[in-house]
Amino acid sequence: MTSESDNAINNQKPTHKPRPWVDLLVSIIIPSVILMKLSGDEYLGSVMALVVGLAFPLGWGLFELIRYGKKNFIAVLGLISVGLTGGIGLLELNAQWLAVKEAAVPAVIGIAVLISTRTRYPLVKTLLYNPTVLNVDKIQAVLKKNNTEAEFDARLQKASYFFSLTFLFSSIMNYILAKWIVTSPSGTQAFNEELGQMTLVSYPMIAIPSMIMMIAIFYYLWRSIRRLTGYSLEDVMAPHLADKVEEKSSGS
Repeated sequence: MTSESDNAINNQKPTHKPRPWVDLLVSIIIPSVILMKLSGDEYLGSVMALVVGLAFPLGWGLFELIRYGKKNFIAVLGLISVGLTGGIGLLELNAQWLAVKEAAVPAVIGIAVLISTRTRYPLVKTLLYNPTVLNVDKIQAVLKKNNTEAEFDARLQKASYFFSLTFLFSSIMNYILAKWIVTSPSGTQAFNEELGQMTLVSYPMIAIPSMIMMIAIFYYLWRSIRRLTGYSLEDVMAPHLADKVEEKSSGS
């Protein structure tokens, strides 16, 4: 009786569509900016900035859990990352722990990417090879028809290894930047300012190279799809993206 009612409730939940970039924005980027830029006494203060920063990944994770019945890995990761960064400042721990934390978060993601290759849901598949980016059903149908599913899965796994290397690069660079820039005692105004400076420097030194690596991985994945299916990029774009491209072409 209980299982039947649980199944009925689960069936009523709306279909969950992966939104990795929204996850990153809400769970990691916005809380980090709040913590780095608004933790000074003239703004929110250290405690309130931590509370507000934690509210984003916590609220987003609970929303996805309640609405879709899905546990959001990125929201959990953001909660841990923001909590550790804020905790280091509040507890006035040695700045060395910030460098360790900055290196540990991308390292943990990289390890998670590797572990996910041994599961049914590789993270690279969730982020890049998903229905919000590509017409997965269309691609899979041709792969099955051409009997090339195994070859594509092998290439997808290789893309996962490349993906994990981008996080290894971020981990090493985060540690170097944290050791180089953040030298003031934690819990001080200078410490918060150095955190903001580190965030600004990390964009050209870490974020942009990592984005280039991500684009290269997507290009590798697309070339694999093109080779195994014969489709162009326009042919395999997700329907909603293809419609937007067609509208722009018609408008011009």
